[in-house]
Amino acid sequence: MKFKIAVLGATGYIGSPYRREIRECEDDATVVSLCARRLDKLEAAAEEDGAEFFHADWQKVVMHPGVNLVLVCTPDALHHEAVMACAARGVHVLCEKPVGVNAREARQMWNAYRSVKLAHFAPFWTRYVAIFRRAREMVQAGDLGEVRAFIYRWHNPRPASMPFTWRDDGDVSADGSIGDVGSHAYDTLRWILEDDAQRVLVHADVITQPKPDLGNIDLREALDWGGEHKSSKAKRNRKGSAYDYASIAIQMQSGVVGTIVLSHAAFLRKGLAPELELHGTDASLSLDRITGALRLFRKGSEPETVTTLPDRGLGNRFNQFVFPALRERIAGGHSAHPGLDDGYRVQLFVDSAASSARQGAWVDLAEVENPQ
Repeated sequence: MKFKIAVLGATGYIGSPYRREIRECEDDATVVSLCARRLDKLEAAAEEDGAEFFHADWQKVVMHPGVNLVLVCTPDALHHEAVMACAARGVHVLCEKPVGVNAREARQMWNAYRSVKLAHFAPFWTRYVAIFRRAREMVQAGDLGEVRAFIYRWHNPRPASMPFTWRDDGDVSADGSIGDVGSHAYDTLRWILEDDAQRVLVHADVITQPKPDLGNIDLREALDWGGEHKSSKAKRNRKGSAYDYASIAIQMQSGVVGTIVLSHAAFLRKGLAPELELHGTDASLSLDRITGALRLFRKGSEPETVTTLPDRGLGNRFNQFVFPALRERIAGGHSAHPGLDDGYRVQLFVDSAASSARQGAWVDLAEVENPQ
């Protein structure tokens, strides 16, 4: 089967590299139709891809004849309607994370695809990073004994002068850093530990000062501007309303406890400490994604560097992961790759964490999954 692809959010920070990778997979796929807000960029993108149709109306792009796979790479608040339309249209889907703005939406999307037996993929890319795969193997092999605790630090510092984008808008972004990088961190943990969160306690806030407001710009443009200018160069500023910091205490269903610290603030830099620590009854494991060092700590022994696996990127993700996963599901088989079912489980965590941040109290995921 050759995939004939429509891309929603085609010219954005995520859609653009996806399209580049798809162009390298001529035998597997072709880009047929494109949608984006910025028509100036959209026309150039269509020419670059050789796409036969492009339009600012996503419904026309999804309904274009011949499309059998849609990539939903739009802001979080725009995922649900598009994915539900794709299910009704009978086409396969890749939906960016977080897959919805709440668990209700995510559950509806998963149920829609499950009921019509269409293929789906949720791009939780950290699962494919070599050092995390090795850590999972060690946990499954029992090298740490029984894992009892974890600490996960996911800091994604942005330039101090970076302008305001939709990711800073609480009406469009699904709970800011909790949904953006927190969805990756939590999915990685539940995948490594084969466990889900039972309850969470969260402090979250907007800790970055008001940002330059340059109007309708995408993330790449904002990053570039922030790297070249000072905020004083902007004529007006706008305070973000989506969380850019969160400290999340978690109790897993198995009883494992831990903390995830998330941030997009410029002053919370990464690399000062391991990204992930796993602590077991027999040993502890530290994972440093920047250096690639995976280190094992046992009582009474010197720390051992198990391996060094620098993060050199994932190569062509569509060739290696997306297309094989979709074909497995199209054939009716089980796929170990992440899909909308994983997106739903992660969304339960995101919703619960955001609810805890607002309440200042522990929130059980069951309360979100089965509301009264």
